[in-house]
Amino acid sequence: MTISIEPVWTTEDLLSSLERREKFFVLDVRNRDEFERFRLEGREPLPALNVPYFEMLELGGQDEMVDSVVACVEQHFGGQIPRDLPVLSVCAKGDTSEFVRQGLERLGYSGAHLKGGMKAWGQHYSTGVVIETPELAVYQVWRPARGCLSYMVASGGKALVIDPLRHLNPYLELAGEKGFKIECVIDTHGHADHISGGTALAAESDAPYHLHPYDAIHPMDVLPATIPYNAIRDGQIFKVGRVELAAIHIPGHTLGLVALRLGDRYLFTGDSICIGSISRPDLGGKADAWAPLHGRSLRKLVALPGKIIVLPGHFSSLAEQNDSGLFAAPLGELKQSNPGLQLLERESEEGFVRYLLEHLPPFLPEYVDIKRVNAGLLSPSEDEASQLELGKNVCGLANAGICKGETE
Repeated sequence: MTISIEPVWTTEDLLSSLERREKFFVLDVRNRDEFERFRLEGREPLPALNVPYFEMLELGGQDEMVDSVVACVEQHFGGQIPRDLPVLSVCAKGDTSEFVRQGLERLGYSGAHLKGGMKAWGQHYSTGVVIETPELAVYQVWRPARGCLSYMVASGGKALVIDPLRHLNPYLELAGEKGFKIECVIDTHGHADHISGGTALAAESDAPYHLHPYDAIHPMDVLPATIPYNAIRDGQIFKVGRVELAAIHIPGHTLGLVALRLGDRYLFTGDSICIGSISRPDLGGKADAWAPLHGRSLRKLVALPGKIIVLPGHFSSLAEQNDSGLFAAPLGELKQSNPGLQLLERESEEGFVRYLLEHLPPFLPEYVDIKRVNAGLLSPSEDEASQLELGKNVCGLANAGICKGETE
């Protein structure tokens, strides 16, 4: 089935189409290494073809760029690009993809190009409402391309932000729109997969920034953080208006990881329990030592009431969204559906640790520098920061054999 398609898609258009499971074909004209590292993903696999733009020009051999695209596709790739689906042309920054779209249009294809390219997609944010009442409001602020989730918890006109991502506008605009004053910023741990906006948001909001002291030491450099922070302790209470969140120290993914519990209603799990997976224990370079801690921490969390709603720090696929478009589920439901928690239930402590260590996904070297940035040990430029964050996070074990069906 074909869908009508405008010639230019914004990142909002793209997200909406992915969430609606609309079908389209992706022609990605970035270099092959960029395509392999970071590509468009939907609830279901997207059909795609990667032909670097410079190869198109060489193969087409015409003076004009659009003429070269036409000649290249006609002579080399026509049979690989379906005519019964719209074609979304994608490049790095949204410049060359427009020439590709024009060439495809000349050949009779229905298509669009992504405005701003993959750079814009990588920086796109969306906000979902978990609950919005006079007593309590919780918002899920997320980056679709990276699979990163963060939260704003508000009550009585005051707000607390959990795991803010690199760009501050989504939080400042949300707080401004709702009339909230950001009074507290918390990172559940020292992140490896993305640059935290925690210290910057705290400074912008004149609010304190909190981090567990174990994560204020770079695990590989063994150097102390230079950022200003207030040390989180196990059991510490954070009051926001008329509600309170309690910190639960759950070492394993990092030594200083904490979850935040809002009564029996919500559990902000950071990088421990996600909807479709659990997190990995090796991003500090200490997998053998940290994996047993990880198992014990997860057992502590799964003992909490089954009705509590898990709000994780990451997702692996848009397919993890619930019917409300949120990445959230009752803990009791996840104990029945999350393969990592099922493994935890089934295996002894030794068996669980052994399985984790035998199924770790590749370690991305960029994560060492991201931890340095988050500790204040490295100050990248905007372009360097974007490069460090390029691609989807791999903090979870969803692609490491701990996904539905593979542990059974």
